[in-house]
Order: sequence, then structure tokens, then C-alpha cells
Amino acid sequence: MTSPPTTRAERFEPTPDEILPPLTPRAELACLARALYREGYEEHIAGHISSKQPDGTLLVNPFHLRWDEVRAEHICRIDLDGNVLEGDWFVSLAIQLHLELHKARDDVTVAVHNHPRWGTVWASLQRVPPVHDQTSALVDNEIVLHNDYGKPVGDADEARDVVVSLGNAKAALLAHHGVLVVADNVGQAYARCMSLEWRSRMAWHVEAVGGAAPMPAEASQRLARGIDRRGYPGLFEAMARQEIQLDPRVLDEG
Repeated sequence: MTSPPTTRAERFEPTPDEILPPLTPRAELACLARALYREGYEEHIAGHISSKQPDGTLLVNPFHLRWDEVRAEHICRIDLDGNVLEGDWFVSLAIQLHLELHKARDDVTVAVHNHPRWGTVWASLQRVPPVHDQTSALVDNEIVLHNDYGKPVGDADEARDVVVSLGNAKAALLAHHGVLVVADNVGQAYARCMSLEWRSRMAWHVEAVGGAAPMPAEASQRLARGIDRRGYPGLFEAMARQEIQLDPRVLDEG
């Protein structure tokens, strides 16, 4: 007979396997795509996610599939020249943005580009949305504006220009286009993408009813730094668990 839990950690902190069973890298990316679809990253078949692997190759979602139907077996592996090494699907030509990004920033593991509704509204306004609430503050004010639209990001020169604008920041609004978010891992990518779209939606609604002063910058920055340092324990795991419960096929490896 086992002893009952005696500490707060024993009683309230589940093990990683209880939060979410171990996922393969492909399953992680498929769950991320589906979870972000529910957050508004849903522009038809547009958008791409890359996840850098230990060998330097990238796992990417295929073109021609909505993010809410991606399964682990659909994920492709490419090299930094864009050659498909594994996978039976076509990879978007716009993956050039990710190739240039990963070449320039070795610190980036996961990159997400899409055209979510509210983030794209602010990108089209060519304004960075203010922070009005706690969830909006999960990503700090380090959001840049790439205030140009020369060519689609499938063009290498345009992709490099976007990467230069991003600099060392965590996210960028691409004028008349969409958003780009980078992260250290899949969980951080989900939190940053979710928070950016939440922030964009909330800021729009606040302005629509007459506007209000934003959250004090010191408070929002302090919260963002804490979340970025510690991560958001259990957030991605909860969202991935939901996707698995709704459609276990997301984990199918083929």
C-alpha cells in the first residue's frame, strides 16, 4: 500500500507523462498546428511551421493541408536549402522565410508564420497592438513591425529583409501580410502565438468601445519576463491533450 501524498507538490503537480504522453517531434508539430488553428491561425492552407532538429534539418508542415487536419505522418523533413528529405507532400515555396531565418538565427528552434485574423488587422494598420490585459502580456513588448511588402516571402531577398527586421525579437507583424513568431521550443511557440493573437483581438475590442490606457509597461514586462524564463507549465500540454482527445489520428505516424 502506497503512502498518501504529503507535500503540495506531490498532491498538485502531475508528472510529465500524466500531463501528456511523450510525443514524437512530428506529433508535437502536428499538435501545435491544430492547437494554433483553434487560436485563429486558420487562413485556409496558408502558413508554415518549422521545427529545427538536432541534426540541423527542419520538420515542416505540408502545403495543401489545413492546419486542423495535419497528422504526424504528414510532416516533412527538409534541409536548409529547402530540399525535401522525408515526406510525400509538397512543401510551400514560402518556406524560404524559414530557411533564411534558421540560417541567420541559430537560437531559433521553432518558427511560425501565418495570417491570423486579428494579428493581420494590426499588421495591415501597420501598428503594434498595445497590451491591455494579463494574457496579452505573456509576450513582452519586443514585437517589431516589418513595414514593407515588396514581394511574397517565397522570394529569398524578401525573406532576408523580414529576418533583418525581426532582428533578435520574438515576433514580428508583417505589413499587409501576417505574423512571424519564433521560439525555443514547441510549448513556447504555442504560448507566444496564442498571446499575440489574444493581444491583437483584445486591443481591437478595447479601441472599438472607445479605447483605454494600456497595462503599465513595467507590469507587463515583468510578467512577460517571468513567463519566458519559467515557461507556461502545462499550457501546450493541455492544448495538445485536447487535440488528441478530439482526433487521436493527429498522432498517426503512417
